[in-house]
Amino acid sequence: MKEIIINLASQTGFATLDWKNYIMILVAFFFMYLAIAKGFEPLLLVPISFGMFLVNMFPGIIEEGGLLHYFYKLDEWSILPSLIFMGVGAMTDFGPLIAYPPSFILGAAAQFGIYGAYFLAIAFGFTGKEAAAISIIGGADGPTSIFLAGKLGMGDTLLGPIAVAAYSYMSLVPVIQPPFMKLFTTKKERLIRMPQLRKVTKLERIIFPIVVTLVVVMILPTTAPLVGMLMLGNLFRESGVVKQLTETASNAMMYIVVIMLGTSVGATTSAEAFLQVSTLKIVALGLIAFILGTTMGVLFGKLMCWITKGKVNPLIGSAGVSAVPMAARVSQKVAAEYDPTNFLLMNAMGPNVAGVIGTAVAAGTFMAIFNVH
Repeated sequence: MKEIIINLASQTGFATLDWKNYIMILVAFFFMYLAIAKGFEPLLLVPISFGMFLVNMFPGIIEEGGLLHYFYKLDEWSILPSLIFMGVGAMTDFGPLIAYPPSFILGAAAQFGIYGAYFLAIAFGFTGKEAAAISIIGGADGPTSIFLAGKLGMGDTLLGPIAVAAYSYMSLVPVIQPPFMKLFTTKKERLIRMPQLRKVTKLERIIFPIVVTLVVVMILPTTAPLVGMLMLGNLFRESGVVKQLTETASNAMMYIVVIMLGTSVGATTSAEAFLQVSTLKIVALGLIAFILGTTMGVLFGKLMCWITKGKVNPLIGSAGVSAVPMAARVSQKVAAEYDPTNFLLMNAMGPNVAGVIGTAVAAGTFMAIFNVH
């Protein structure tokens, strides 16, 4: 009897966990607090934080044979990130980008954060592939970060910290971006009212995803999984003849994938894998990349403001990062602080959608550089 009791006691979490696990459990509670009490992207942070909570109480849940191991394999094989892109495409109105094509410039400008972080990561001692996987965090795009990390073979080493950092910055867009948006713009610029966008025809909406897929994939075939699924989802939406597929991709499928992806990403943050110096470097580099991307978007917005003689509000440049539609909402929110009647949301959606495409192109570029398919 005594031996049975001893065996049972030795199998409890109190006997098997160390102080590092408890630190990660506290981090999980902090993320839960941000999601539930503060409302910071709860659809992402609730499953991520609970996955983090689970794996640090029972590490076996992510090991081979554990439930979340199979969810994680779908991340590693790039299946879940690609399905997320299909859902995003089905949910997103590309009309603002079609109506104002110069928005592509702002979406491209925000990608400077990614390329800047790539060279900085190499300076920090990371290899080329590691630096590429880390730098994509600057796009504030969790699915693309997971996709590229998996393709570059970071699944067993850096994927967990990269994914958590990317999703964390996605959820913290309303906190991180505004100070830099205000720092690099004047009050006069923030008060600029942009003209209402023209109405986009149905034919334009249908042709757009086909043309973008043709052009981007022909130039960078490695972008096909992400750009292809994004545009397929959008074609579902805009064709108007497959409402069932649109609703499934943007609702039921999207939420199922978010649950699986979020919990598996959280489960990669075991204490042994996460509490390392390299993790702190990744988090710092991701933040630098995100800030640099936001700043470059705003600065290019200022340049477009000068070229158009005050017709472009530079605040929409910050939406060039890939966090859709959060970044566009932040542009609207900051503008409304200075003029509650100034509605920039639709104008900001153009750079925001361009940023999604731009981050996918950046990922495809790195894959091409390292000859990964």
